[in-house]
Amino acid sequence: MQTGSTQNASAKVRPTLSFWQIWNMSFGFFGIQYGFGLQQANMSPIFRYLNADEANIPILWLAGPVTGLIVQPIIGSLSDRTWSPRWGRRKPFFLIGALVTSLALFLMPNSSALWMAASLMWILDTGLNITQEPFRAFIGDKLTEKQRGLGFAMQSFFVGFGQTLANLMPYILPIFGVTLLQTSNGGTIPDFVKYSFYIGGVAVVLAVLWTIYTTDEYPPDDMEAFEEQKKEGAGIGGMLMELGMALKEMPTTMKQLWWVKFFTWYGLPLMWQFLSLAVARHAFNAPNATSNPLGFAEGTQWGSLCLAIFNVGCFTISFFLPGIADRISRRGTHALFLTIGGIGFLSMLLSNDKYIFLFGMGLAGLAWGSILSMPYVLLANSVPKQRMGVYMGIFNGFIVVPQIINNTTVKYIYGPLLNNDPRNALALCGICMLLAAGSCFLVKETRRSEEAAFPIEPGGN
Repeated sequence: MQTGSTQNASAKVRPTLSFWQIWNMSFGFFGIQYGFGLQQANMSPIFRYLNADEANIPILWLAGPVTGLIVQPIIGSLSDRTWSPRWGRRKPFFLIGALVTSLALFLMPNSSALWMAASLMWILDTGLNITQEPFRAFIGDKLTEKQRGLGFAMQSFFVGFGQTLANLMPYILPIFGVTLLQTSNGGTIPDFVKYSFYIGGVAVVLAVLWTIYTTDEYPPDDMEAFEEQKKEGAGIGGMLMELGMALKEMPTTMKQLWWVKFFTWYGLPLMWQFLSLAVARHAFNAPNATSNPLGFAEGTQWGSLCLAIFNVGCFTISFFLPGIADRISRRGTHALFLTIGGIGFLSMLLSNDKYIFLFGMGLAGLAWGSILSMPYVLLANSVPKQRMGVYMGIFNGFIVVPQIINNTTVKYIYGPLLNNDPRNALALCGICMLLAAGSCFLVKETRRSEEAAFPIEPGGN
C-alpha cells in the first residue's frame, strides 16, 4: 500500500503521451471550434437578415468578449480548485459548457427577431467559453514541457479543422437539397444556416464526450496543499482574492505579450464582422439581403468558403510551426506570420473579383495558425502549474479586452474612417496585424521557454 507522500511524488511525474493520446485529449476542441466557426461565418448575415444596421453589427458581437472576460477567469479559478476521482478537474466544465452551447446552436437559427438572436449569442458565447478555457489548461495539466508545443499545435489543428467543416456547410448541404434562399413559408433565415447549426449542436456534445471518455486526468501533485488552497480560496471572496494575487504576480513574459495581443485582437473581429458583407457587396453586388437576395446568399456562401480556406491555412501550417520556430525563434515566427496575414487582408483592396478574397484569406489563415499556438507556448512555460487555469483565464482577457474596445469604437469610425465600406474594415484588420508583428519584438524569450517550446525531433511524437 502506497503512502500519501509516495502517491504525491509519483503523481508529479508526467509520462510522455503518444500522438493518439494527445489527439484524443484535444478532440473535444474540434466540436468547440465547429461551434465558433458557425458563429463567425453566420452571425453577421443572421443579424442582417433580421434587419440590423451594418454600422451596429460590432456592438451586437459584444457578447463574445464580454462573456470571455467574465467567464474564463472564473472557470479557470474554479477548475484549478476542483478535483473528483470520478469526474476529474477540467472535464465537468467541458460537459457543462458543451450542453449550453448545443442548446444555443439549436435555438439560434430559429430567431424571429434581432433581440432574440442577440440574446442567444450571449448564451452561445457563455457555453463556448465555459468549455474552451479548461481545454487550454488541460494541456498544462497533462503534458510535459517538452510535449506542450505539440499539444497546442494539435489544438490549432482542431481549431482549423472544426471551423473549416463549419465554413463548408453552405457547400455541403445544397448537395442534399438544402436551399440557399430564404424559405417560402415566411422564414427569414435560410435553411442551409438552420441545418448547419443543428449539426453543430450535435457535433459539440459528441466531440467533447469523446475527450471525456478517452482521457483520464491526474490528481493534484500534492493533495494536502491542494485541499489547503481550496479552503483558502473558497467562496466568491476567496476566488476574487486569488484572481487579484494572480494579477499582482503576473509573469513578465505574459505582460510583454499585451501589445501583441491587443493589436491582433482589435483587428481580427473586423474579419468576422465584415468579411461576408464585404464579399457580398463587392463580388456579388449585394449590399443587403433585400436589394439582391440571391446575391447576398451567394456572398454569404462565398464568405464561408473564404473562412474555410482561412482555416485550412491554419491547420496546414500548425505542424510546420515547430520547425520554423526552432530556426528563427518563437517571437520571430509569430512576427513573420502576422506580417503575412496583414498582407493578406490588405490585398483584398486590389480587386472586386471573388477570388481575391480567397487569396487574402489563405494568407491570413497562416497567421491564424500562429495566433492560436505561439503565444500560448510562450506563456505556458512561464506560469506556475498550480495556477495554470487561472492564468489561462486571465490571458484570455488579453484577447477579449481589445475585442470590447473594437465592438464599442468601430461604430464611430465606420463612416468617417472606413467610408461605410466593410472591405475597408478588412484593410484596417491588416494594418493591425502588421502592428502586432512589430510588437512581437517587445517580448523577451527566456532560456527556459526556448528549451521547452516545440522541441519535436524528426520522427518523434
